[in-house]
Amino acid sequence: MARRTHTVTNQPPPLTDYDLFGADRALTEAVERHLDPELLDEAHGELAALGRASGSAQLQEWAVQANENPPRLRTHDRHGHRVDEVDFHPAWHRLLGKGVAAGLTAAWVRPGGHVRRAAAFLVWTQVEAGNLCPLSMTHAAVPALRTDPALAAEWEPRLTSMVYDRELRPARLKAGALFGMGMTEKQGGSDVRANTTTARPLAEAGTYELTGHKWFCSAPMSDGFLVLAQAPDGLTCFLVPRVLEDGSRNVFLIQRLKDKLGNRSNASSEVEFDGTWARRVGEEGRGVRTIIDMVAATRLDCVLGSAGLMRQAVAQAVHHCSYREAFGAKLVDKPLMRNVLADLALESEAATTLALRLAAACDDGSEQERALLRIAVPAAKYWVTKRCAPVAVEAAECLGGNGYVEESGLPRLVRESPLNSIWEGAGNVQALDVLRALRREPQALDAYLQEVGRARGVDHRLDAAIKDLLTELADLDGIEGRARRLTERLALVLQGSLLVRFAPPEVADAFCASRLGGDAGAAFGTLPHTLDLASVVERARPVS
Repeated sequence: MARRTHTVTNQPPPLTDYDLFGADRALTEAVERHLDPELLDEAHGELAALGRASGSAQLQEWAVQANENPPRLRTHDRHGHRVDEVDFHPAWHRLLGKGVAAGLTAAWVRPGGHVRRAAAFLVWTQVEAGNLCPLSMTHAAVPALRTDPALAAEWEPRLTSMVYDRELRPARLKAGALFGMGMTEKQGGSDVRANTTTARPLAEAGTYELTGHKWFCSAPMSDGFLVLAQAPDGLTCFLVPRVLEDGSRNVFLIQRLKDKLGNRSNASSEVEFDGTWARRVGEEGRGVRTIIDMVAATRLDCVLGSAGLMRQAVAQAVHHCSYREAFGAKLVDKPLMRNVLADLALESEAATTLALRLAAACDDGSEQERALLRIAVPAAKYWVTKRCAPVAVEAAECLGGNGYVEESGLPRLVRESPLNSIWEGAGNVQALDVLRALRREPQALDAYLQEVGRARGVDHRLDAAIKDLLTELADLDGIEGRARRLTERLALVLQGSLLVRFAPPEVADAFCASRLGGDAGAAFGTLPHTLDLASVVERARPVS
């Protein structure tokens, strides 16, 4: 009789074929909270369809394929002609097409568009974060183009289209278009005013010839790019089309693709301009002012992306521990593991709740909400993106050795987790931007204090944190040296106020105790044992 030597037991089933949107209570509640009631049925139907597709085995397989087969640069064709094209695995195009069709570039032209897109962005990040880069750049380009009504009329319908058209051809022949971005240079990095790329005016009004380089050019296969260059009157924003009106290729020399830690399915490049045709966007010398709303949009996407990564990491950890047994019981029922999972769930829910609140402010568009965004976006970008990496690593540890194996999906989350903290302005840039808003725009601080003040009197730890924050804001001596500390507190107090108002009592209680009251250690899993941690974990459980 043959012996059975390999019977598989005590392994969780795959977390697949479930609705990523519907299983996320914090996200579904935020959408219901921030969308007008008449939009809810339509939005919920769209998001549920995206959630089911995102949780399917098929899309998860495409995500693996896109990451295992990264893009390849093809500078010349077989005859020696320069082509500067990037080749992608078919899975990349399938995913990107679904992202466009889900409205991830259409927020500006849909009612409640930013909240709907934010929820979809958070869900879609959990499938494959790399293809979010061109979707984010395309979305963010719209407010910059609107500084020039003629350009906006020409390009906005294509950028907000829900049709993915991958062919390189003149924009007028396309049903949809994607945009990339080229801002930073070798010598400047975040200091874009140090850019050396030059723009020489041509005979036709508003057109220029660019000469120079870009150290980071996002999504080099796109149809157009927003770039910064030095025009006669100073740093200016330009639109660089990939293909010119006559069908010829613009001079867009891709030098190499970046070999990145994560985000491997996405192409990031170095490019050279050598007589490259460009169209001015906005006024000469007002380049930074032209792109300011674009920058805010991409930073909010960094918050959403990190919230999505954290949600998937927590979902995987809770799912694993709900099935895995050790020492006579399910891991999820062990007090110490429950503490870890609850702590991770708090971080995830706080990030989701804050991100959707900021998206709702974008939809509102009032002066009050725009003022709030001026402080809240860089503060959230600073804090939420920094929490992503430790959450992903701790979630992988919850799976033990399984979490260190590629097949689990956790290593991909870990590699992706630092990205949003680094891109679109790293931590110091965000903290300094918060200081700039505090100094120059008093209405921004007023809007922030009004927002957190709506939760005053509900939790004594939140009240104390607000009081301490006001004391810190009153002392401006050496404020730059403690800007990170101040920015962290601004983000935590805002998260706490939102959870106190909108989250279940057990979630708000645990957050205020640990993040505002100081009743926790430096590592995850050090929450006070007296809290209702079982309810916090159950709320975070994905339904498979």
